[in-house]
Amino acid sequence: MTQAPDKLRIQRQRETFGRRVREHRILAGLSQEELAEAAGIHRTYVSSLERGQRNVSLDNIVALARALKVDAAQLIEGI
Repeated sequence: MTQAPDKLRIQRQRETFGRRVREHRILAGLSQEELAEAAGIHRTYVSSLERGQRNVSLDNIVALARALKVDAAQLIEGI
């Protein structure tokens, strides 16, 4: 069983996604609160997502991408 490497891989994927959201948010000139409001999600969710602590759903990926005015693929490419 290789559970530990799988958990590490999943954690890295979450962190990569979170970094991308943060980068796009900063480029868009948005605070976490402004992004959360535009995406219809809670600010603390955005914060934990950016830190790689959330397993984000497809619905939220799409909502974040729309709020950031980017294609959802840009947030998940290569993950």
